[in-house]
Amino acid sequence: MTELWNWRIDRAAPVEVYPALAEALGRVVMPLAIADPVRLPTYAVVCDVWEAPGEFGTVVDCYGVPESLNEQRAIAALARLLDRNCLLTDDTLDAGRHLLVAPDGTIRPVHFDVTETDDGEVLTNQRLCTLTHPGCRGWSRCHRSRWAPDSVNPARAAA
Repeated sequence: MTELWNWRIDRAAPVEVYPALAEALGRVVMPLAIADPVRLPTYAVVCDVWEAPGEFGTVVDCYGVPESLNEQRAIAALARLLDRNCLLTDDTLDAGRHLLVAPDGTIRPVHFDVTETDDGEVLTNQRLCTLTHPGCRGWSRCHRSRWAPDSVNPARAAA
């Protein structure tokens, strides 16, 4: 079985992202626009990278990722290679809550305001998920996550 990964990167040009993705994943990366399903190399991962408005406007979709690859390690490696902060969705199903992955491999929960536009979701107003914010206290979804408010975790094998 294969997986779909959806990430965001803080201001990285798509032409920089593809080779960094290949190195981070340890796989051949084929851009979606030119991927021919009949001629894909056995270990290829198909990726689409594009620019969207708002914060973390570089969007990355990876299709057909083997289950054997660890998403958190892969995005931590990508953040390090690009020297850029990256985002992945967390486990709360809250559209505005993400995991911020820094180039040093640390992962922490953050919130954004999310606005739906014709160009997709626009993220603005980044803020840490912290108990000092009223929306992260009490019975919030943040407490149901394995990434609790104020948590900072290393991504193993990121360096």
